[in-house]
Amino acid sequence: MRSDTLAVVLAGGLARRMGGGDKPLRTVGGRPLLDHLLDRLRPQVPAIVLNANGDPARFAAYGLPVIADTLPDHPGPLAGILAALEHAAAAHPDLPWVVSVTGDAPFVPPDLVARLHAARQSAGATLACASSAGRTHPPIGVWPVALRGALREALLAGERKIDRWTARFGCAEADWPTEPFDPFFNANAPEDLAEAERILHAAGAGFTSAEQGFPGRPIA
Repeated sequence: MRSDTLAVVLAGGLARRMGGGDKPLRTVGGRPLLDHLLDRLRPQVPAIVLNANGDPARFAAYGLPVIADTLPDHPGPLAGILAALEHAAAAHPDLPWVVSVTGDAPFVPPDLVARLHAARQSAGATLACASSAGRTHPPIGVWPVALRGALREALLAGERKIDRWTARFGCAEADWPTEPFDPFFNANAPEDLAEAERILHAAGAGFTSAEQGFPGRPIA
């Protein structure tokens, strides 16, 4: 476990491709996507918060703080990351880092946080994000709380693209293999839920064999 990192699950999107509602609460294997994600995230960090807008009561069963965007009009995942950085500064001053994950990615690797930090440190970079199959996943990354002021300024100036903003500071990539499946599979549309069911069934209970197949390697 990284004792210096707060995790935020980004669940503040509008889920248009899923037909609206909360993607993390859609079920796979009889459990919400969020349950699967939290099972894999909890052993990696000392604290987790949910970034979601609207009535927080719908997440009450999880017993986690629910923080809304601090900027209006749903400006995207950068706003959720900003909310988490500001929350960490106020509520967890002993945690100088935030790791962000999307609420529709139920199979994140069990070494996500450690590998992101290792990639950042190896490259001498300020930030790090995940990658797989030749693609980066900008919303899944590690962020210094100290950048919250710069991020707020950028959002107020109209910035919405994560990778364009992170490029200003230097962003390393931590790359994972996609066998037996891509650990950053995300359920964006109803048909993706069927694929998530397939992955869950193929991996078996507990993901023991699948986790052994995720030796994510940091790259500069």
